[in-house]
Amino acid sequence: MSNPKQPAIFIAGSLGLDFLNTLATPVDEQVDWIDDGAGLLAWLEQARLVPAKALKALKARAMPGEFDGVAAQARNLREWFRGFVMARRGRRLGADDLRELEPLNRLLDRDERFVQIVAETAAGASVLELKTFRRWRSPESLLLPIGEELAKFLCNEDFQYVKICEGSTCTLLFVDRTRGRARRWCSMAICGNRAKQAAHRSRRMNQEAAT
Repeated sequence: MSNPKQPAIFIAGSLGLDFLNTLATPVDEQVDWIDDGAGLLAWLEQARLVPAKALKALKARAMPGEFDGVAAQARNLREWFRGFVMARRGRRLGADDLRELEPLNRLLDRDERFVQIVAETAAGASVLELKTFRRWRSPESLLLPIGEELAKFLCNEDFQYVKICEGSTCTLLFVDRTRGRARRWCSMAICGNRAKQAAHRSRRMNQEAAT
């Protein structure tokens, strides 16, 4: 399994599914974007789930190997959630599915969010706004925004339209929001184009065999 240098892939239309896509085979080789602590931090930064200031503060006080341990927890969460999604994609969720979501609710129960009145500038004038913040007490708190995105995905998306890319080796998941629900590929530029090239080669070989 490779240790990727390229940026993570965000094609799912939902950060909850993009989290599942941190383990994927987008081309030919399986890639794990959160195979260690550094990978997890990089993915959270690219997903914009944690403020840069909070990441910097956590890095400054973390013990050696602590982020690697959190990354292992994130991978466990990912594989549990993958099993849930794969068993239910293609149909709508209902109350009967709630019991299976207890691990996610236990994670969400650990969240420490609070609201504050802050001053913001809008149209050249200073106004007061109510904003939500999160306390980042330990590296394990990095799991909280991931859990929140999984919960949003569960409650806001229709599992009937969760699909896997039809690329021959691709494993990327996405929510199909196209008209007629006709999306087949993670990306037309990658798997869609490869499929077109393969179909063209097949037609050419058939034509040559027929002559």
